[in-house]
Amino acid sequence: MAAKQKKHYSPSRIIWSSIKYLSLLLFTFIAVLPIVSCVITAFKDDVEYQSTNVMTLPESWLNFENFTKAFKMAGMGRAFGNSFIVLIFVLIGSILVGTQLAYILNRFKFLGNALIRNLFLFASLLPGVAMQISVYNIMQQLGFINHLYGYIIMMMGTDVIAIYIFIQFMENISTSLDESAIIDGASYMQIYWKIMLPLLKPAIVTSLILKGVSTYNEYYSANLYLQEKELRTVAISLFTFTGPLGSRYNLICAGVIISLLPALLIFITCQKQIYSGITAGAVKG
Repeated sequence: MAAKQKKHYSPSRIIWSSIKYLSLLLFTFIAVLPIVSCVITAFKDDVEYQSTNVMTLPESWLNFENFTKAFKMAGMGRAFGNSFIVLIFVLIGSILVGTQLAYILNRFKFLGNALIRNLFLFASLLPGVAMQISVYNIMQQLGFINHLYGYIIMMMGTDVIAIYIFIQFMENISTSLDESAIIDGASYMQIYWKIMLPLLKPAIVTSLILKGVSTYNEYYSANLYLQEKELRTVAISLFTFTGPLGSRYNLICAGVIISLLPALLIFITCQKQIYSGITAGAVKG
């Protein structure tokens, strides 16, 4: 067997490879630094936090007093319940509305089809903050302010990105499946439920991740429309420790870590399904 020849790399290739890996290390450090700082701060008491810098290690890693304080004082138990209710209904509603809308726009050719698609594109270009006055007036007139169901209905509005994900994915599904089902006597609703939805699983997983993360972390609208204490979500509860006299960042960091645990647990449990769904959606075509 012939001896393997050693690979010779040119100096320019070595330089570019070094720059590539150094840049990856740099951006990784920038991304991880806030998380490390948050974890360190969460284990410090008030005196230790005020007398040390953010990167000084705590005296004890077994001090969980901040976590119990943050959970009780911020009412995070109720906040988790509210966030869970909002998340379940918003995800189910947005997926049903988004997939049905994409099914109509993709499978049926009618006057105004292109106009509706262009209007969705135009709506995505408008900043959300600029429309808050109109949205607030609508929510007030409908009596949706300070009601969890009102906030859920508002958040259930399907993202334009999700609609286009479903439309693009449906374009890769052959219409011969629809025609065969119609010949066998299936209705359009049966085609949607029994053919389209199962085949849209990768796109649905991608949309669930995008919508779920944005809904769970949403603060502005939740703080605006859920002003009662018992209606707070997890994102709002973290601001219990801020005020005009200063912020207790050690408790805020402890609350942040607590709020990350459910998402981390879901990711660890369902990472196979998440990765397979995203990968299947990426290579579909």
